[in-house]
Amino acid sequence: MFIYVGFDDTDTKDADRGTGKLARWFGEKLPEGCRLWGVVRQQLPRLEGIPYTSNNSAACVVVETEDVGMREELTVRGVAHIEEHFIEGSDPGLCVMAEGDRATEALIAFGRECCVRRVTQAAAMRAATGVHLSGHGGTNDGVIGAAAGIGLTLPGWSGRFVEFGDLRGWPDQVAVRALEEGGIRVLDVDRDAMVPGFGDLVETEGWLRPRLWGGRPVLPVRRLESGGWRVEGIKEGRGKRE
Repeated sequence: MFIYVGFDDTDTKDADRGTGKLARWFGEKLPEGCRLWGVVRQQLPRLEGIPYTSNNSAACVVVETEDVGMREELTVRGVAHIEEHFIEGSDPGLCVMAEGDRATEALIAFGRECCVRRVTQAAAMRAATGVHLSGHGGTNDGVIGAAAGIGLTLPGWSGRFVEFGDLRGWPDQVAVRALEEGGIRVLDVDRDAMVPGFGDLVETEGWLRPRLWGGRPVLPVRRLESGGWRVEGIKEGRGKRE
């Protein structure tokens, strides 16, 4: 089963890392009996009146375990993790829930609502009824993104992975077969989409961030005129705070 740990607003504009990096570090704090499945970055809108640091993103740590009781231990460790890395001026929030918890549908709906309008801490608390949601400094506005990050991750159709297996250890050019054996499906997103061959090479340019599609990591690519494939969505200045 999965337990979801949502973090948001743990940094400031001048910090050397963002919420995504803090969430990745939490993977090193998991207790025995838990395994890090992945860390998913969820993008929230930059709407007027919504305070955010740089990109208005939240992070959801997805933990695999056979013991639902680990939910409480992960909550304790999540709070301690925020306290350890707290940056003065941030407004951290933490949300923790287990697969099948009664707040599932409410959090999914809340995540969708956060993508189209400004919401309140009170709305986040209502959506998270029955699961852990807490603020840990400043205005505590991070509870909104922490809850939304989980709500958007739960259906398995949004967000990008900032941690999955040896995500940061892949070379700049990697075979499709190696990616798929590593649990990452490679998908052509061009209009006349083809199925990449196992022996085809993918140019990552050091930026391998699969999307969460269909409940699994999927790497969108486009065909190169010279042959092979290039990861879709690469941009300059990428990943410095992830």
